[in-house]
Amino acid sequence: MSIFVDENTKVIVQGLTGSQGRFHGLRNKAYGTKVVAGVTPGRGGQDVEGIPVFDSVAEAVAATGADASFVSVPPRAAGAAILEAAEAGIALVVCITEGIPAHDEARVYATLVRNNPHTRLLGPNCPGIISPGKTNIGITAGEIALPGGPVGIVSRSGTLTYQALYELKQLGVGVTTCVGIGGDPVPGTNFVDCLAAFEADPDTGAIAMFGEIGGSEEEKAAAFIKESVSKPVVAYIAGVTAPPGKKMGHAGAIISGSQGTAQAKMAALSDAGVHVVNNPTEAGLKMAEIVKSL
Repeated sequence: MSIFVDENTKVIVQGLTGSQGRFHGLRNKAYGTKVVAGVTPGRGGQDVEGIPVFDSVAEAVAATGADASFVSVPPRAAGAAILEAAEAGIALVVCITEGIPAHDEARVYATLVRNNPHTRLLGPNCPGIISPGKTNIGITAGEIALPGGPVGIVSRSGTLTYQALYELKQLGVGVTTCVGIGGDPVPGTNFVDCLAAFEADPDTGAIAMFGEIGGSEEEKAAAFIKESVSKPVVAYIAGVTAPPGKKMGHAGAIISGSQGTAQAKMAALSDAGVHVVNNPTEAGLKMAEIVKSL
């Protein structure tokens, strides 16, 4: 099985007529993802290599029965695009857009929780989600992922997402689903959401978690793992040598005082029984060792 998406997921691309939306949307389609429509206001009636374009998400959903959206639009339009998808009944919105102001993210997240609890937001500023061999929504290169499981991956970092997939592929270890939750301060889907889904998935036998400095999501994940996760978890936390007070790449990757340090996160995860490693390659090797014992 997989979490959140499968081979039957029908995807629309908001921003399909733009350069990034077109490039990644067509790559997703070539992978085998059911990309059924694009949405660009004012471009309804056009098509992009056979994919019909609609003026609104509501029109696209009515015509195609789409249940997921890939948002690839500029930061100023991303919040409205996410909410438009939710209001049209889309169950999963994957937003790759980087640079959305934190207060816009907070407003969108609060609106979804209040008005559209049926919609799961993945991102913003994330690589997306891939269930290898079934569907790929976002910017992850499908060829680096080995299908079949039994490992589920959740990561704040896009680059570490890619490395995790490829490290496991080189070791002959398959993946059920890989979820890139993004590194912004207000993610729509967090570690605990993904850990709970992987725990409930019968085909996921072990979980790889990739975190980084900033915030307290990894500590929350550690508490959840300690209480509610029975499957083995391997974790790597990036940013051990990061200086306090300096943003490191992601908007959410910043140490404030004694909060959000890699050391504190690693200690919390170790206390929860997680196999904490020192680099992504070690994570792959440890996971391969665990998989052999499942």
